[in-house]
Amino acid sequence: MAILKKKGKLEKPLSLEEELLNFQKEQEKALGLDQVNKNQWFDPVPRQFLAKDKSSTTLLFGGMTMAHDYLVEGALQGLGYRVKHLDCPDNESLRYGKEFGNRGQCNPTYFTVGNLIKHLSHLREVEGLSKDEIIRNYLFITSGSCGPCRFGTYVTEYRKALRDAGFDGFRVLLFQQTDGLKQATGGESALKLDTTFFFSFLKAVFLGDILNALAYRIRPYEVIVGSTDAAMDRCKKYMFDALSQRKRLGPALNRCRNELKAVQVDRTKVKPKVSIIGEFWAMTTEGDGNYQLQRFLENEGAEVEVQSVTAWILFLIWAGRYDTLQRMNLREADSGKFGLKGKNPVMRLRMLWLADRVLRVMFQTYAKAVGLRNYHLPDMEEIARVAHEHYNNHLRGGEGHMEVGKLILNVVKRKVNMTISVKPFGCMPSSGVSDGVQSLITEKYPDAIFLPIETTGDGAINVYSRIQMILFKAKQSAQQEFEEALTKKGWTVMQLQKIASRSKRTNALHASRHTVACTAANMIYDMRRVSNRFFFLRKKEEIHGV
Repeated sequence: MAILKKKGKLEKPLSLEEELLNFQKEQEKALGLDQVNKNQWFDPVPRQFLAKDKSSTTLLFGGMTMAHDYLVEGALQGLGYRVKHLDCPDNESLRYGKEFGNRGQCNPTYFTVGNLIKHLSHLREVEGLSKDEIIRNYLFITSGSCGPCRFGTYVTEYRKALRDAGFDGFRVLLFQQTDGLKQATGGESALKLDTTFFFSFLKAVFLGDILNALAYRIRPYEVIVGSTDAAMDRCKKYMFDALSQRKRLGPALNRCRNELKAVQVDRTKVKPKVSIIGEFWAMTTEGDGNYQLQRFLENEGAEVEVQSVTAWILFLIWAGRYDTLQRMNLREADSGKFGLKGKNPVMRLRMLWLADRVLRVMFQTYAKAVGLRNYHLPDMEEIARVAHEHYNNHLRGGEGHMEVGKLILNVVKRKVNMTISVKPFGCMPSSGVSDGVQSLITEKYPDAIFLPIETTGDGAINVYSRIQMILFKAKQSAQQEFEEALTKKGWTVMQLQKIASRSKRTNALHASRHTVACTAANMIYDMRRVSNRFFFLRKKEEIHGV
C-alpha cells in the first residue's frame, strides 16, 4: 500500500478502496468526464404550445383503442383544438421504429415511435409539406411516467427518432401522470388542463370503453357477419358528432342503443370466454402490435373480454388512496415530493373517494343509456386484497398487482374460461415479475387456463399456434359448462333454441346474469320462466318421439 508523507511525518497508508477512488478521479479528469462545476444536463427540445398558435397547430396523439382515439379527437375538437389521432400502429410503423429508434427497445416503443415517424413522413413525402411547415404546424402529445419500464424513456426515443428521421425540433409535449404538462414557455399555454378539459376527455374514454365492451359482447354471436361492426361505426359517428359539437349526449346514446338492438344474435352458440390482461399497450392495441389478438380469438370461435381504460384510471385513484393511508402516520417526517407534511391527509382521502364515486356513476349512467347491462367496473380493493398474498401492493411497475389479482378472480369467480397475459418481449414488470408469480397461481388454482405470450412484432405464427393449443382446453371447458346447464334444466339443444327464439334473449343488448363463464350456459341458467305454451309443445314432442 502507498504511504504518504506530510511535514516529515509518516501518515496512515491508503486503503485499497481509497487508492481505487483516487485512480478513478484521475482517469475521469484526464478523459474530461469529471462533473465538477458543470451544469446539469437539460432537454433543449422545444415544447412550446402558446395560445397564439392554437388555431394553426394540429395536435397529434394516439395509443389507445381505435374507438378511444376517434372519440378523444371529437372531444378535443369540441374544445376548439385542431387535433388528429394517428392510425392504429401496423408493421410499417414497426419498420420505421426499428430504422430510427435505438436498438433493444420493447415492442410498444418501436410501434408508437414508428407510427409518429410514419405519419410525419407521409405529410412530407405524400402531402408535400416541408420540414419547417410540419414543425411549425404540428406537435405530438404523449403520456409519460417512471418506474421499472422503458415507458419512462419513450419521450427520449421520440426525440432521437425524430432527429434521425429529419424532423429535428418537432415538438413533443409530455403529459406526466404526476406532474401535469411539462412545458417551458414564456407565454400563455394554449392547452388548458382545466375541469372542462378533463371531463371532456373522461367522457370520450367512458364512451370508448362502453362501445368496446358492447362490440366484444355482440360480435361473436351475430347472425349476419359484419352487422356489429357496421352498427358500431354508426354509433361512433353519432358520439363523435355530439362530442365535437358540444351537444347533449342523450340523443346520441339513444340512437346507439337502437342501432345495436337491431343486430340479430344467436347466443345459443357455445363459445369460450377469453380475458386479455397484461401490459397496458400490448393488451389495448388492436393492430399488429399484438398480432390483432382480439380479432384472431374471435375468428377462432372465442368471446373476448377486454380491459377498460377506465379501470386503469380507477387503479391510479386506488394507488393514491393506498399511499396516503400508508403515509398518514409519517407526515411530520414525510416532506418529500409526494409527502403529506403540511397537508390534510383526511381531506385527500375524501377527495380520492369522491373521484372514484363520480367516475363510476358517470360510467354506469352512460352504459345504461346505451344498453350495456350487467357490466361491473372492477373493485380495486378486492383485486388488491386477493393479490396481496402473492404480490406486494407497493410494487407499481406495469399493471402492478392487477395481473395477479385478475387471474385469481377470473378462476375463483368463474368469470372466463381462459386468461391470456400479453406483453412486449422483455417487459420487466410483466414478464419478469407478474409471470413469475402466475406460475404459483396456476399451481394453487389448477382449474386456471392461463397463457402468457410475448410480442416482438414478427412472431405471429408462433403466438397463434400457442393460443390455438390452449384455446382447445377453453372450448372444452365452455362446452362442459353448457352441457351441465342443459342437464340441470332437463333440456335438449333443440328445445333451448326454440325457447331462446321466443324470448327477449334475441335482443343483442340482453345480458344474462353471471353464473359461469360461458355466455350460452349463463343464458340457460337465466331462463327461469317459460310459457305454458312451450311446455305443451315440449310434451307433444316427447309423445310423438320428436
